[in-house]
Amino acid sequence: MSLKTPKFWSGLNWQSILLFPLSYIWRLGHYLNQQNTSPKKSDIPIICVGNLTVGGSGKTPVVITLCRFLSGIGKSPSVLTRGFGGREKGPIFVNSNLHQSEDVGDEPLMMSNSNTVCVSRNRPVGAAFISSEKELDCVVMDDGLQNPTLEKDLKIAVFDGKFGIGNGLLLPAGPMREQLEDGLKNVDIVIFNGEDETGLTQKILSHIPIFTGELRPDDEIIEQMKGRRVYGFAGIGNPPRFFKTLQNIGADIVGEAHFADHHPYTDTDMSQLYEEANQAGSELVTTQKDWMRLPAEWRERVLTVPVRIHFSSADSIKIVSLLETTFKNVLSSQK
Repeated sequence: MSLKTPKFWSGLNWQSILLFPLSYIWRLGHYLNQQNTSPKKSDIPIICVGNLTVGGSGKTPVVITLCRFLSGIGKSPSVLTRGFGGREKGPIFVNSNLHQSEDVGDEPLMMSNSNTVCVSRNRPVGAAFISSEKELDCVVMDDGLQNPTLEKDLKIAVFDGKFGIGNGLLLPAGPMREQLEDGLKNVDIVIFNGEDETGLTQKILSHIPIFTGELRPDDEIIEQMKGRRVYGFAGIGNPPRFFKTLQNIGADIVGEAHFADHHPYTDTDMSQLYEEANQAGSELVTTQKDWMRLPAEWRERVLTVPVRIHFSSADSIKIVSLLETTFKNVLSSQK
């Protein structure tokens, strides 16, 4: 299944006004789901990284960076994810030698290159599965701020700095999974992917720490791509962000192709893209996430630009400190 973010979510217009009454149905469903579910407590810390909006905000790179921070302080994290787009219900640990994106989803497969990743549609079952592995001592939950089945010890909301909360309306009239004020009551940390361009910072409660990261490739990737003639394609939550990254690192972009999020690339897709790139005297380039969904025989012919979220040294230290505090709090509550 692939999804495209409606353009009308970015502002107030006749479409959002027309759909506004349906938002009350969404709000009621969300309320009942929260009220009628008792969250289960895991015996290892649960750090949840999620969105208050639907669509791409840069959540997955934040998950990867948090795992790196946790490893740096001697912890052994596992990512816990639903495995969107995969057929496996889990709980299973992702093995890139055995699994394809059709099995476990593109993001879990990508994250498994450098992290332990557990796919489980049932979050409490997945957390228990992870904690049964004695060498793993914490969970970084990819998405799930609105999932009431599992108790979280640290809750992090990620926003795209350029998009913010769009028109601020609930689904389907807008991109909000829940009302901003309700969602922020349930959040310990806010992370902006890119500078806040919408003034959302002013609406965030003063006691919530706010950090801003920059999504970009590492220096060696930037050097490799500088001046390179490329034809880019992307099927992610926010394709323009990928093309902006290519532009920022100095790639010579001769063409762009946009696909829906999680688009399953076919041989026909790739043949057409390859022909267009070839005619323009360029190479095909895509995101790491998209590369995971390419037919195996095409992967050697497509460049990727891996990105990660970079924080300032001061912010990195503060985030690590908050992670350490979370562990101390969980430990003290278990005594």
